Amino acid sequence: MLPEPYRLRRRSDFSEAVRRGRRQGRRDLVVHALQREQPVFVVSGVDGPRFGLVVSKAVGPAVIRHRVARRLRHICVELVESIPEGTDVVLRALPGAATAESRDLERQVRSGLTRLGVLESEERQ
Repeated sequence: MLPEPYRLRRRSDFSEAVRRGRRQGRRDLVVHALQREQPVFVVSGVDGPRFGLVVSKAVGPAVIRHRVARRLRHICVELVESIPEGTDVVLRALPGAATAESRDLERQVRSGLTRLGVLESEERQ
């Protein structure tokens, strides 16, 4: 589960990341990333990256949407340490995400974040 300090909650935060941030389209999802100018006050004192998910009805019925969201949350948990502080990331699932395997989704998320310059590529590490 993604801890509370690492979640985007407010609609305005989602909107800002999608509108002002940069985006990278992949086959089954779109990755939006925005580097915040000012830290966000969080009760825990953590100003780490924050993640938000958008999984619309176009992806499928509720059971499928929740499965896709769980997979994406799991990917986000693994990326928390690799993403710079003060970064907002929104992952918008496309209909193909319903049938994509978890490793394909992870590859697409990592690829999108690398292309946006938020995540170091695997070869350089």
